[in-house]
Amino acid sequence: MFRSILTSTLAVSLLVSCGEPADVGGTTQASVEGAWELISGTVDGDPVPQEPGYPITLTFEPAEMGGTAACNGYGGSYQADGGNITFEAISITEMGCDGGVMDSEAAYMAALLVIDQYQVADGVLTLTGPDAELSYTLLPPVPTSELVGTVWVLDGLITGDAVSSVSGDEATLELFTDGSLIGSTGCRTLTGSYVINGASVDFDEFGAEGDCPEELTGQDSHVVTALGDGFRVEIDGNRMTVSSVGELGLTYIARP
Repeated sequence: MFRSILTSTLAVSLLVSCGEPADVGGTTQASVEGAWELISGTVDGDPVPQEPGYPITLTFEPAEMGGTAACNGYGGSYQADGGNITFEAISITEMGCDGGVMDSEAAYMAALLVIDQYQVADGVLTLTGPDAELSYTLLPPVPTSELVGTVWVLDGLITGDAVSSVSGDEATLELFTDGSLIGSTGCRTLTGSYVINGASVDFDEFGAEGDCPEELTGQDSHVVTALGDGFRVEIDGNRMTVSSVGELGLTYIARP
């Protein structure tokens, strides 16, 4: 059975190295700093289930760590001492998701509580502890120089493997170097401020103003949800693909 998580503030200790490589048992370990995504895990002899569209991530920065546990975001501070690291007052949000997603989250957090060793090899971070193992792959950073300062024009709505067309007025997205953004859903105006967190773009503020005709309410909701919950970006030439939780996404083309 998974260990119970009774509060939204957790204290855990992991054996991990941050910053400069550390010599652990005569072996030099690479830094864990960066954004990672879980690729497999076990706890108490059972696999950590993973739901499509609800990735589990872990980002290490010089003084902070955090990520998304399938449904909710978590994070906190830590102190590193040689090959040991102590996480202090890790908090987790309390948003509810479908049962399978919450099962994934509970299993992951149960495993994270008992981790006490790590290894980085060939772009894979492996965390281990009593009856638990978590393996992650390193995520590429947000392509900020290509993303910011370009007017992106929406040309597709992604749901799982399906892509549907866009209607209404021209829908755009433009991020600026000062952390602000403007855009539209095809019927409402988007405004807000963003931050880069590891491999994702998140918002300090995000909102939509205006009214939509009935035939555009579905598109409007899709765009607001896909962007507003935070998103990842892949840019190939003049085309950008945005992916978010729940298998929602968007495709954009750079305005010439």
